[in-house]
Amino acid sequence: MEIEKIRNLSDEELRVEEGKAREQIFRLRFQMKLGQTEGVKKLRELKKDVAKMQTITRERALGVRGAAPLAGASVEAKSGTKTRRTRKSKKEAL
Repeated sequence: MEIEKIRNLSDEELRVEEGKAREQIFRLRFQMKLGQTEGVKKLRELKKDVAKMQTITRERALGVRGAAPLAGASVEAKSGTKTRRTRKSKKEAL
């Protein structure tokens, strides 16, 4: 499945399609173990499709589709002072 088709799906449709692809992967693996098919190419494509769907789902959850990372967060992390962590002894930790 092409990435643009995946991006055009709603969240619910995306979940349904991912479920279908996972089911197909399960069936193909099962058939391959029984020696009934040699669907290596199809299996590989399905795995990639599932990965694409998970990526799109994660992008939507984070709200980062096509957006650059937040500039303020990266600047703060880089310019912040270093803090030193000290180890506590076992007695202090209790």
